[in-house]
This record gives sequence, C-alpha cells and structure tokens, in this order.
Amino acid sequence: MFSFWTQDFLSLDTTPTLNNYREFLAEPLYQELLRRSLIIAGSVTVVTVLLAFPIAYYVSFYVRPERKSLWLFLITIPFWTSYLIRVFLWRVILGFDGVVNTALMNLGLINEPLTFILYNPNAVVITLAHAFAPFAILPIFVALERIDRSLLEASRDLGENAFNTFRRVTLPLAMPGVVASVLIVFIPTIGDYVTPRLVGGPEGLMIANMIQTQFLRLNNAPLGAALAVIAMLSVTLISLAFIWLTRKYLRAR
Repeated sequence: MFSFWTQDFLSLDTTPTLNNYREFLAEPLYQELLRRSLIIAGSVTVVTVLLAFPIAYYVSFYVRPERKSLWLFLITIPFWTSYLIRVFLWRVILGFDGVVNTALMNLGLINEPLTFILYNPNAVVITLAHAFAPFAILPIFVALERIDRSLLEASRDLGENAFNTFRRVTLPLAMPGVVASVLIVFIPTIGDYVTPRLVGGPEGLMIANMIQTQFLRLNNAPLGAALAVIAMLSVTLISLAFIWLTRKYLRAR
C-alpha cells in the first residue's frame, strides 16, 4: 500500500498514485542497482551451490554413517558467531593489508596488494557465498541421503560408468535439494544490505541499500516500498522461471 502513496517529510498522502513506479522507470540509478543486485545474487547462488554440492556429495556417499553427524555439526559452526562478525572478518582477510594480500606478497607472487578482492562486487560474492554455504549444503545433503543406493548399483550393472550414473541417476534425484538450495540462497541474498555496505564499496551496493536509504535517511517510505515491491516481483519471476526450467529438465530425463 505504501508504494502507491507519496510522502513529503512527515506528511503522508494516501491518494493512490503510480508516481513511485514512474520514478523507478525514469531513474537509471534504481534500474542499475536492481540489475547489479540480480547479477550479484545470481553469482552468489551459482558459486555457493557449485561449492556446496561436492561437500554434500562427499558427506553423503563417502563419510561413514556414524561420522555424518559430526560433519554436519562442523558445517554449522559458522552460525555460532554473529553475522556481522563474519563480515568484518572477511574485511580483515580481503583487505589491502589483510591475510590474502600479506600472504601473497610474502610468497613473492605479487608486488602490490590486490585491489579487486575488496570494496567491489567480488568481495560481496565471496562474503555472501561463505555466509549462505550451510543453507546450500544441508538441503542437497538431505536429497542425496534419500537416494536409494540400489538405483546406482543397477545403473552400474547395466553398463553405465560413474559419470553417466551421476548425470542420469544421482543428479536428477538430487534436484529437489538443488532447487531448494538455489531458492534459499538467491531470495535472501538480493535483500542483503549489510554485506554490500561493509565490503562492497560504491560498486558493490545493491537495491536493498537504496531501500534502506529511502526509509531511514531520505524519509521516503513510499518510494522505498515501491523499490521493495519491484525487487520482490523480480525475484519471484526469476524463481518461478528457474523452477519451470528445472521441472522441464527432470521430465526430459
């Protein structure tokens, strides 16, 4: 409702209007922030899921049953610390005089600090990928655990090699976990404003930072609400398209 209203400092006009949406279409900055947010959220999702799948696969297929609980316990350890602390630690790790640059310079691999790993979208992707890794690992692990191992044995008995067995049996059966991981990571990532503010720099800011600014600094809640609605609709459409493509892929299997 707020997105269809207007506000002048403390005065709120509840007359329905589309001015906030027109302002979004007329202001390239808002469109650029939304585009950047979708790209960063998509990159974080791809990186996180690609790294999470091998870990979940290893724990499910190669770790002894009595040790799986220990592995899952270790995976959830990052949740023991505050999210803000983890973000600040990544600033320390990726900083110009941080762990990464110091180690590389001491090894003689670089002569000056790397500038592309902090205060840009790369830093946001790295930090968010680490923050949401457990959210991606656990659903995939659950899906892999539900796979009947006799199906894999049947595939090998019928002459399929390990790669084709994974491609034609394991991966399709694990897709519900992959879909859940993608949605769990992608949807909240696009609304994150703490990480872009702390490690993203000017080039790493996202649409959520502008929404925060509209609500808390510019005192323009209707425009902030309109930006939030547009962001939610964008995420919804992309998520539905991904689910549709996944179902189409599974039917083709």
